[in-house]
Amino acid sequence: MAQSIAFGVFVLAFAVAAMRNVNIGIVLFPAACAVGLGLAGMALDDVIAGFPLSILVLLVGVTYFFGIAHSNGTIQWLVDTALARVGDRDRLLPLTFFVLTATISAMGAPLGGLVTVPIGMSVAHERKIDPMLMGLAMGTGLSAGAFAPTSLFGIITTGTAAEAGIAISPMLLFGVALLVNLVLLAGAYVLFGKQRQQASQELEPEQRAVHVGPALSQYGQSTLTADIRAEADVVKRSRPTLVQLVTLAAIGILIVLTIVIALLGGEPDIGVLCFGLGACLALVEPSAAKKAMTRIDWGSVLLVGGIITYVGVLSEMGVFDALGEHAAHVGVPMLAALLLCVVAGLVSAFASTTGMLAALVPLALPLIANGGVPGWALICAIGLCASIVDVSPFSTVGASLVASTVDDTQRPRMTRLLTWWGMSLVVIGPVVLTLLLILPGKAFT
Repeated sequence: MAQSIAFGVFVLAFAVAAMRNVNIGIVLFPAACAVGLGLAGMALDDVIAGFPLSILVLLVGVTYFFGIAHSNGTIQWLVDTALARVGDRDRLLPLTFFVLTATISAMGAPLGGLVTVPIGMSVAHERKIDPMLMGLAMGTGLSAGAFAPTSLFGIITTGTAAEAGIAISPMLLFGVALLVNLVLLAGAYVLFGKQRQQASQELEPEQRAVHVGPALSQYGQSTLTADIRAEADVVKRSRPTLVQLVTLAAIGILIVLTIVIALLGGEPDIGVLCFGLGACLALVEPSAAKKAMTRIDWGSVLLVGGIITYVGVLSEMGVFDALGEHAAHVGVPMLAALLLCVVAGLVSAFASTTGMLAALVPLALPLIANGGVPGWALICAIGLCASIVDVSPFSTVGASLVASTVDDTQRPRMTRLLTWWGMSLVVIGPVVLTLLLILPGKAFT
């Protein structure tokens, strides 16, 4: 009875907070204390001990370090340089924005990748690229980068799995996410690339603008004409400042250290590395470091902390063991895994992807413990199913894509197509990932 009440409180608090647009972790943390004290008979210190300090260090360290890179202009320089190198090769623009968005999304906060959206949609408008193609390119790029070892979804997924004693390689998770999202991008090219090519042919050569970040900010959404090409060329040749060079070196050091430590058999603590490198950058330019403090993703820290603390209480009460027994009686673990993935996608299309990852990974533990499905494959599948639907117009990413569409007559079409795309992936994603990831993983387990 106590187990059912505790789980019911968890679901109710989650739903009410989501409907009221309140940080779910803020609601679940005191709920965890109340349930732990009142129903589980736990000491308050034991309840609070479930707060995931290791994930907190990762989130704060990573978002602070890359917040400095945003504040000192390094991220914008990377965007401008990439666009300048592409020039007028329209065919490469969606792929370029996929890479740009994935790179920025990998730098701690996935939604940081949304900085490319206004630029990307303006470029699409100028070059007569289908806004759906450009929007999906950035949406899939954001999803791919979010599962990097340095970014939020990757940190939460691997961190939650590690807390549960399940080994999953951060690079394997990132690799699977990158591959899945590249396949989705290829699908977007097939569905929406033809219109892009036909529209692009309507432009005369002299109308093909070189469109880069600084030019966008100076000239708005107008096409660059021959009169301002000279200035665009200057932008192309712009070089990073000394501070930006130091920041680029720090990013390189972070990547190299992470890879080297992993190859030597260690477990690189990316949060600690980011704190150390962030401290060095703060000493180089204190003003950028102060601005970066506002970029620390405290909302995600509270969200994940509250959910995982409550999950710890549920675990202490034996809720997950009970779910495991029920799963064993069902006798079809693959069906249970498929349903978990569908739930992850459906709820995430309307609510917090971060919350879904923190909440559903523990619910998968009984299936994994009973040997019904491979742990790494199921966790990868849940994470991806929760992320690939984020282009739904009912989520932050999808809403940003619609709002940033330059031609307002295209916005109803964008809303309709993004809804179709997101809702299709609620079903297609779980089925495909179960067939191509979970089933083969079980065969080799």
